[in-house]
Amino acid sequence: MAGVGGNSGGGKDIEDLAAQAETAPDLTAAAVDVIPPEIMAQSLSQYLRAWFVRVKSGDAGVLPVVAALVLVAIVFQILSPHHVYLSPRNLVNLFAQSSVFIILAVGETFVLLLGEIDLSIGYIAAIGGIVAGLLVQPQAPPSDYLHNWPWLGAIAAALLVCAAIGALQGLIITRFRLPSFVVTLAGQMFWFGVMIIILGQAGGLSVSPSSPGNQRQIYGIVYNYLDAWLAWLGLAVILLLLGGSMWLRDASRRRSGLVAPPVGLTVAKIAFLAVAGIVVVAICSVDRSLGTLPIIGVPWVVPLVLAVVGGGTFVLERTQFGRHMYAVGGNPEAARRAGVGVTSIRTWAFVISATTAGIGGIVAVSYQNGITTNFNGGQEVLYAVAAAVIGGTSLMGGRGRAIHGLIGGLAIGAIYDGLYLLSLPVQYQYIATALTLLAAVSVDALARRSVTSGSMARV
Repeated sequence: MAGVGGNSGGGKDIEDLAAQAETAPDLTAAAVDVIPPEIMAQSLSQYLRAWFVRVKSGDAGVLPVVAALVLVAIVFQILSPHHVYLSPRNLVNLFAQSSVFIILAVGETFVLLLGEIDLSIGYIAAIGGIVAGLLVQPQAPPSDYLHNWPWLGAIAAALLVCAAIGALQGLIITRFRLPSFVVTLAGQMFWFGVMIIILGQAGGLSVSPSSPGNQRQIYGIVYNYLDAWLAWLGLAVILLLLGGSMWLRDASRRRSGLVAPPVGLTVAKIAFLAVAGIVVVAICSVDRSLGTLPIIGVPWVVPLVLAVVGGGTFVLERTQFGRHMYAVGGNPEAARRAGVGVTSIRTWAFVISATTAGIGGIVAVSYQNGITTNFNGGQEVLYAVAAAVIGGTSLMGGRGRAIHGLIGGLAIGAIYDGLYLLSLPVQYQYIATALTLLAAVSVDALARRSVTSGSMARV
């Protein structure tokens, strides 16, 4: 009888599960909407048609931001005094201004992918810049081991400090199950206080071209340049490595019968990289001086920013860790059941965010020729979040790429630079950035609503 009762109970359970399955929404339907066109397309023309369908359905990707960048460039070129907005000198300066936004946005992307937020990276960046700046200062007493470091050693130590801060905050969030908003907001205030203590109430540190060697190297991150011939050679090597890697990887997948982009799309991507690289190096190879000394070459900050974006792209899109991040951001419970270490992934996201912020802080010290207690880390973190979201990273988690930080950072930098050329006060820069952020979030929400409604219509 027990056996019969058990079978009867088991049959009832199965019937209940079947009933739930019938009434549940078709989750696979939503997945169909987000399948990249390059997976289904067999040719470049098919890819373009599929991409156009996605755009019409509301999933425009980075297209609105790119269109906005073009529009901003045209408007400010017309309005700027003597039409200097698109001059080589201003474009290089625009990228230098945007570099901190871009780097911080790339780091913030790792956290936003999980549906979290890190409000402390502005002042973590300040701590990183201060540590690197202090360690390269001239040695005072002979027994002082915290000065006169080699500049590479100072940068490495600064990044280790930032990584430790990120690990501490990540562990507090994951182990005590506290909201990241609260923990990182507390971190923002805490590290702001630490910054003031280190620098002193009216103190600061500076780096300049007349500083001793190690300090001058920190200054040179933004203001030293690659020779034109070296920049062209570096571009050729990068295109050979990246283009060759893309071609060999896609060709290998085709030979193995795996899903791969069409040949035409691979060629188009390589061609786009080549054209973009040639344009950047050509602009930087123009003399940008206002006086007698020529200023020609690619600033060191350009390859540094591209390395950060490239590194973030590799980690997110070419590693198991990156796939796990997208899984946790999309559905943490499903990821946990699939064997993904959700706690570890979330902790490492804050470590990566803080370490990347350290790089941004060192670049900020270089760009500003030092750092004082007036450093506005709160503004920097707002710009970082805005840049990531404007570029296409979702605040809801599960969707975002490192390249979005680059695009969004350039968008904010373009607006900032254009308003500066028009001599408008800083309050208008905030207003313009706020409106741009609101527009980007609205596009993201409408795209998600369109996808959801399209999926539910088929249920």
